[in-house]
Amino acid sequence: MVKETIQWFPGHMNKARNEVKEIMPEMDIVIEVIDARIPYSSENPMVAALRGQKPVIKILNKADLADPERTQIWLDHFEAQNGVKAIAFDDNKADDVHKIIELCKRMMPGKAESGRQIKAMIMGIPNVGKSTLINTLAGRSVAKTGNEPAVTKSQQLIKLDGGIMLYDTPGMLWPKVENEHSGYRLAATGGIRDTAFDFADVAGYTAEYLIKDYPELLKSRYKVENLPATDWEFFEVAGRNRGLLKKGGIVDTYRMSEILINELRSGTLGRITLETPEMMAAEEKVVAEQRIAAEAKKEAKLEEKRMRKKRARKNRK
Repeated sequence: MVKETIQWFPGHMNKARNEVKEIMPEMDIVIEVIDARIPYSSENPMVAALRGQKPVIKILNKADLADPERTQIWLDHFEAQNGVKAIAFDDNKADDVHKIIELCKRMMPGKAESGRQIKAMIMGIPNVGKSTLINTLAGRSVAKTGNEPAVTKSQQLIKLDGGIMLYDTPGMLWPKVENEHSGYRLAATGGIRDTAFDFADVAGYTAEYLIKDYPELLKSRYKVENLPATDWEFFEVAGRNRGLLKKGGIVDTYRMSEILINELRSGTLGRITLETPEMMAAEEKVVAEQRIAAEAKKEAKLEEKRMRKKRARKNRK
C-alpha cells in the first residue's frame, strides 16, 4: 500500500492560530480536548507551543469509543507530565462534567479561593467533540455541533459555574502533519474531511492495524473465521460475506472500505484505540530522524549551489 502524506490546513485555521496567540497571555488555564482513540495524533503541537508553562487539562473525549485499558495507559502517561491533568470523558457520563470544573478550580487555587474569575481556553482539533463538551459544561446549547470537521469558525465566550469564563476557539490542525501514521489516524477517525484524502488508502491502513491489534473484533463483526493477513484480502472476504458484489461477482472492496471506516467512527465495530505511548515514542524517533535527514539534504543542496557559484567565478577570471 502506497502511503502519501495527508495535508489539510484551511485559511481560517491560520487566522484562528494568530488570534489564540494574541489572547493566550490573558488565560489562566488551557483545556485541550483530544480523541481518546488517538490521544497522540489528536494532540495539536501548536497548543503546547502557544500555552507555554500554563497548566493544561487534557480531556480524552469519546472515551466510550476507545479501548478502556489503553485509555487508562494514556491517562497515566499524561498525568506523569508536569502541569498536566487528564480526564476521560464521554457523552454517556455527562454528569461527570462537574469534575472538569472542579479540576480547573483545584489547579488555580488562588483565584478559586478568592472568588476571582478563572479564564480557561478550550482547544482541540476539528471534529473531536469540543462543541458538544462545551454545551455539556454550560448546561445549555451555546456551541454549534456537527459531524463535519471545523464547525466552529470563530471565538466565543461562555460563562460557566464556579466562576469560570470559557474561551472557545475554532478546531485547528497544524500546517504539516509530519508523522504519516498520525495523518492516517486523523483521517480514519474523522479529524480531516473525507475529501482531503484517498478513502480506500486510509481504510487499507486502518485494516492492517486492526488485523494486528483487534483481530477478534474484525472476525466477529464481519463473520470472518480465518482472518487474512493483508488489508486487500480482508476487504475481499468481508465484502463477499456482506454481499457487496458488483457485476460479474466482483467484490466491491471500496464499499467495504467505507463500511469499515464508518463502523470504526460510530463504535459499531467495538472499542478501539489506534495508538499507544510506545508507538508514539517510536514514531517520534523516526520523524526526528527524517527531519535531520531533510535538513542535511537541504544543506547539501545549498553547499552544492555555493560551490557552483565559486567555480563560475573562477572560470570568469
